[in-house]
Amino acid sequence: MKNKYDNLLLNLCNISIKAGHEIMQFYNNNNEVIFKKDSSPLTEADLAANNLIIQELNSLDKKIKIITEESLVDWNTRKTWSQYWLVDPLDGTKEFINKNDEFTVNIALIEKNEPVIGVIYAPALSKLYYASKNNGAFKLTGSKIFENLNESQSIKVNRLTNLNETRIISSRSHSNDKVNNWISENFDKVKFLKKGSSLKFCEIAEGNADFYPRFGPTSEWDIAAGHIILKEAGGTLLTLNNKQIFYNTKDSLINPEFVASNNLIKI
Repeated sequence: MKNKYDNLLLNLCNISIKAGHEIMQFYNNNNEVIFKKDSSPLTEADLAANNLIIQELNSLDKKIKIITEESLVDWNTRKTWSQYWLVDPLDGTKEFINKNDEFTVNIALIEKNEPVIGVIYAPALSKLYYASKNNGAFKLTGSKIFENLNESQSIKVNRLTNLNETRIISSRSHSNDKVNNWISENFDKVKFLKKGSSLKFCEIAEGNADFYPRFGPTSEWDIAAGHIILKEAGGTLLTLNNKQIFYNTKDSLINPEFVASNNLIKI
């Protein structure tokens, strides 16, 4: 069924693939790594992808504002925005540096503080995930520019969860005692999975994992695309108090602690 976001989706998918091509030009080289004020790494690939995405989004619709991890906007400017692009040009920079293939390009469209379109592309894996509001979540495989999205495969959270073994997915680069304590308090038997970047949301959306608890700091661009993909696949992304997560509601772009889940196992 056609919806109002269909015309944007193909363009966004191809923009993410173009950014992926840009990133892959740097992947097998010895990249210079610098560190930002928050100690997170930054590479030439981050900046190249960022510049390409901004240019492409402006060509698509110059009226829609843009926030990216590498191009921040002051709260006094953005607090009146009802629509904008939210971008992480290279999510999982540590995975990129470690060369384990688990890094992504994340592009989301935010309307009235909620993501309504999300695209996640993993260039080293040639996997593309996308979703739009009330229209389902989908996956495509390939690294060439798509002429259409007809080959897309619909994805859904797992409907046959083994209640005796809950699959917990977590970051390769981040872990803490609070997460481990939460898991031991809520589950008797678990299977641990590791995945970098926003691919954790995609693994739940595809039915390959059940929960992703994140009790360390993340930013809004880290989760927005995964949020709508997971939601359209039948899952949820909630704070620890079971509240919805909204975007661009405050000066800080840091998210509350959250749990992404298949929405089938209640805790």
